[in-house]
Amino acid sequence: MKLKATNYLIILATLLVSTSMFSQLKVSKLFNNHMVIQRNHKINIWGSNNEMKTVSILFNNKSYKTKTDSKGDWKIDLPEMKEGGPYEMTIKSGKESIIISDILIGDVWICSGQSNMEWPVKTSNNAIVEIASANDSNIRHFKVPLSSANAPESELAGGIWNITNSKNVGDFTAVGYFFAKNLRATNNKVPIGLINTSWGGSRIEPWMNAEVLGIENAKDFFDQVQEKSDEEFMKQVAVYKKVFPQLTEEDQGFINNEPLWAKTDLDISDWIQINVPSMWENEGFEGLDGFAWYRTSFELTEQEAKNNITLGLGKIDDTDYVWVNGNKVGETIQEYNSTRVYKVDSKNLKAGINTIAVRVDDTGGGGGIYGESKDLFLKSSNGTISLAKKWSFKVGSYRKPFMGVNQISTLLYNKMIYPLLNFPIKGAIWYQGESNANTFEEATEYSELFPSMIQQWRKDWNIGNFPFLWVQLANYMQPQEPSVESNWAVFRESQSKTLKVANTGEAVIIELGEAGDIHPKNKQDVGYRLALAAKKIAYNQDIVYSGPRFKSQEIKDSKIVVSFNHLGTGLKTTDKYGYVKGFTIAGFDKKFVWAKATIENNKVIIWNAAVNNPKYVRYAWADNPDDANLYNNENLPACPFRTDN
Repeated sequence: MKLKATNYLIILATLLVSTSMFSQLKVSKLFNNHMVIQRNHKINIWGSNNEMKTVSILFNNKSYKTKTDSKGDWKIDLPEMKEGGPYEMTIKSGKESIIISDILIGDVWICSGQSNMEWPVKTSNNAIVEIASANDSNIRHFKVPLSSANAPESELAGGIWNITNSKNVGDFTAVGYFFAKNLRATNNKVPIGLINTSWGGSRIEPWMNAEVLGIENAKDFFDQVQEKSDEEFMKQVAVYKKVFPQLTEEDQGFINNEPLWAKTDLDISDWIQINVPSMWENEGFEGLDGFAWYRTSFELTEQEAKNNITLGLGKIDDTDYVWVNGNKVGETIQEYNSTRVYKVDSKNLKAGINTIAVRVDDTGGGGGIYGESKDLFLKSSNGTISLAKKWSFKVGSYRKPFMGVNQISTLLYNKMIYPLLNFPIKGAIWYQGESNANTFEEATEYSELFPSMIQQWRKDWNIGNFPFLWVQLANYMQPQEPSVESNWAVFRESQSKTLKVANTGEAVIIELGEAGDIHPKNKQDVGYRLALAAKKIAYNQDIVYSGPRFKSQEIKDSKIVVSFNHLGTGLKTTDKYGYVKGFTIAGFDKKFVWAKATIENNKVIIWNAAVNNPKYVRYAWADNPDDANLYNNENLPACPFRTDN
């Protein structure tokens, strides 16, 4: 009897699989259980049938029909609906049917950009608490798979809608999730759908279509891009070889599986000194992919050497191999955002000077030992010492970069945006730019590319000037002197210039970043500030949604008086003595120096006794303006600006 039942189940499963494999009726991969459909918009449902047949939809107690076209494609428009649900939809053609359940009608937001948008809840601040408390089933998330195409394609590579709960939320876009939470906190009647179509490390050009970029022949263009990339790479290699003349594509520190540069008696007199933690791109090795080695030493007493130690090495991008006194003690493979902590057995230690050697493999993007200084330490029986300092450094090899699809114009638009264009949305949130801020030219060009992309998306979606909100780049890298020009500051300016496009908003997070980590973990405040902009721009709420923004300047008695828009209920500074920090001042020579500044009558007075005839002023104008402290009373930071442009 058991055998017969088992055979029956096998036959049934085979029939179900066969039916699925040979089914003719299909619906777009965007439509599945738990989906959110945009309220107050015509509802578009589409798919294919491979045959000239009638397709019908039963939804909200009403039936709708159409016929497939000559290609076998079909599309049905349903009337707009108010927020609500859950609903069930049945799609039929002949004997085939597809049932989609637990459908909500609400607001759908596109969440796009690079890694800081892709960044999941599970690696954000207070992740354990956030995940445990996630219980709002009216926030839904759809992750568009990472995919690309040389020409626009109408179908996604895949994807499913997930309900917010402790099981699922860890993989949601953190910025998008906290954005949705804040919207729901003030209006819990409207469900929120998040379509997460983002790709870490992507430039803006891959998210734009060929027309707006002026690309006529895709193949010729892609070949030219690769050729140019190769040329630029060889130029970079020439720069590396000036520092390390013997540099090749084979790791000289690791030959025939032997870690030559981990040996304790190695002569490192030709190695350079490098700051740790810091991406090696910040230390003069821009664009370097390949293997590089770090070395440092520490001293143990005879008693300390008898006990195990703990070695903290912070975050390492991408892969690391670690030796202590020539003995391998650990490795972590392809986990660029994991904090390294290794236990070192006493058998690998000795009294006196001990050597640490770290071999780092970077496959693309930033590389090196980075993160927070507190995560670099050595803990022995006698206490903890910091390893955040200068280490010896030498590049072992370079790797010819693969021109990733997330760097090439149009490829992401074709597969991760184009298939969404028939799906109405409320708006879009965008967090991207780090990959376009490498040079002054790129940072400046963004002021043209970004508005063009927004306008192009709006044209392609064909639902009007939907709200488009973005995150201004956070503070990052080491603080600088006023004389050092900043590409990131120029880039932020390009972002802010895009506010001239109607129905747009910008979240300033100039104080939420981390010097050693391009991925700040505080995504809660980012989502909150984006939500403020949405409440004002998308939902017409009468709120203060922006920090102070430059309005005008006036020169009075060797001082510059700056007025602001978006004052809220007034200006304030976080300095207990009332001084505003982050300002620099210059005369006609544009030689900027640090300035003193105070708030008077909701204006900021700026001066430096050494600048008798001031002409220009800058605020928070640096990669990492770590001392910027001007806010409105609503605790929203002032936007960086300059008057010398």
